[in-house]
Amino acid sequence: MKQLNSYDTKEEGEAALAKIDEPKRLASERDSTETIYNLFGIPSWGNFYKLDMFNLAELKDIVQKKQNGQPYDEKKHREIITMLQYAAKSFDLKIPKHWL
Repeated sequence: MKQLNSYDTKEEGEAALAKIDEPKRLASERDSTETIYNLFGIPSWGNFYKLDMFNLAELKDIVQKKQNGQPYDEKKHREIITMLQYAAKSFDLKIPKHWL
């Protein structure tokens, strides 16, 4: 498991925890007077999609438009792919070819 995200409130952290697949856990961490909640789980595109991270929902729409021959925002597509390349390296994932 790796840290997937951090949350400012316990409620946000617990809501995110409920969305992702097992194994998973939520751990609190105090820093002076603030408490943050770190979400740990399996880094996967599915979990990141469920957490609404990396603009994956927007990418899904772009890929569908692209596959259907409809106009799509090419600049936004490139921006999302660039961000995903960084995330893929950080979490040791591969970007599916049909997203490119």
